[in-house]
Amino acid sequence: MPTLAIRPIDEARLEASKQLDPARRSQLGQFMTPTAIADFMASLFTRWPQTVRLLDPGAGVGSLTESFAERFLASAPAGASLEAHCYEIEPLLQEYLSDHLRGVGARCKNQGHRFSSTIHNPDFIAEASFEIGMGAPRFTHAILNPPYKKISTDSAHRKMLRQAGIETVNLYTAFLGLAVAMLEEGGEVVAIVPRSFCNGPYYRPFRAFLLERAALTHIHVFESRTRAFKDDEVLQENIIVRLVRGAPQGAVMVSMSHDQSFSNHTTREVPFAEIVKPGDTERFIHVPTELVVDFGPLFSHTLEDLELQVSTGPVVDFRLKEHWLAEPKGQCVPLLYTHHFRGGQFTWPMEHKKPNALCLNDDTRKWLMPRGCYVLTKRFSAKEERRRVVAYVIEPKQLEHEHYGFENHLNVFHHNKQGLPADLARGLGLFLNSTIVDRYFRNFSGHTQVNATDLRAMRYPSKETLIRFGQWARVQQSLSQEEIDRYIESENAG
Repeated sequence: MPTLAIRPIDEARLEASKQLDPARRSQLGQFMTPTAIADFMASLFTRWPQTVRLLDPGAGVGSLTESFAERFLASAPAGASLEAHCYEIEPLLQEYLSDHLRGVGARCKNQGHRFSSTIHNPDFIAEASFEIGMGAPRFTHAILNPPYKKISTDSAHRKMLRQAGIETVNLYTAFLGLAVAMLEEGGEVVAIVPRSFCNGPYYRPFRAFLLERAALTHIHVFESRTRAFKDDEVLQENIIVRLVRGAPQGAVMVSMSHDQSFSNHTTREVPFAEIVKPGDTERFIHVPTELVVDFGPLFSHTLEDLELQVSTGPVVDFRLKEHWLAEPKGQCVPLLYTHHFRGGQFTWPMEHKKPNALCLNDDTRKWLMPRGCYVLTKRFSAKEERRRVVAYVIEPKQLEHEHYGFENHLNVFHHNKQGLPADLARGLGLFLNSTIVDRYFRNFSGHTQVNATDLRAMRYPSKETLIRFGQWARVQQSLSQEEIDRYIESENAG
């Protein structure tokens, strides 16, 4: 484990952060790395050749390069050389970076090692994409805390990345992909990045790019969503990953700590098949934060096995605005939003700025589903809800109309765009609302959004088991979270 002593560079980091213009900082999308995290990241490197060529894109004040140099001094063979290439476009940060690189050079010289450094001020994506196209210099190591900012589809950055073979939607994955592309065979990269690339359709091409070129060897998870960058009030859930260019994929070390102090640090080895499921065309990267990776027999069937489907609610309301009705009247259908489901209760119609119904006509009919039992989940869970997956069951006795409209912020479980058998729907809703499902879901989703793609990637109990769940739920008066969990977990254990 790295030392956790606060070095002067942390003072420089905090001082520089205060001087940066907030608008400029937002434009850069960069949050600088605390020393404790930088030290931990540096501790994950294991390969120390005689000549070390380090890439640090988005170097900031130099926290990562300094921590890497300390690790180099402790691990590299006698007389080894370190070449540091640091990319930083912010002039204020370049001044701090230059000072700290001089300090690193002095320490290397004192211990009999050679050191050279270059501060690159051009745009990293532009320069790296060009160098890759020309036959990029091959680095032995890369360490990075990349900027977080979306890349528009028609931007110059997007075009440059495509030329380098990288298709992605955010600066952080662009930086990580370029770093991997610029490594020599056997080269190591350690990065702290948002967890959002691990699942979801937007990052599918990037996951394929990454896993085809490098072995994923280590994942570190912070239990607290907000504590890794607490000085900067960063709310994005971050993980630390280590990858090795061109290495055979083996088991993955998964470590965890509550926050950046690493005081309760734990590590265990997980088979790669538990991280990326064999045959998964989405290449979802599951991050097993729970100590129990095998969740038992309840997670054994795909939706295809169950002959069920899940889709995003088909009604995009603004496209049908001319057909809105504040209150149901005449030839109309219920239009259901997430606000109709609150605190475990279904309330329709209800007073709201959004409509409660749609006119039933030829323009709206193709977006509707026929009357029946459906299981709904919210695509975005509210802050006060403890679970990521929050499910509701709609039954015909609640809505006696012949068709229903499900708005786009809901996911809908159905059978060939028809309702489900009542007990199957009740059982599926019960299962989705259990804490064990929440734990299972968090292993491969690091954000609060619950996409239909994520729900398709999940595993479920057999149809017979779900029907049995539904039969049990049907005769209960009301169910607390504790009662749901006790019943589901007893079934899982049995």
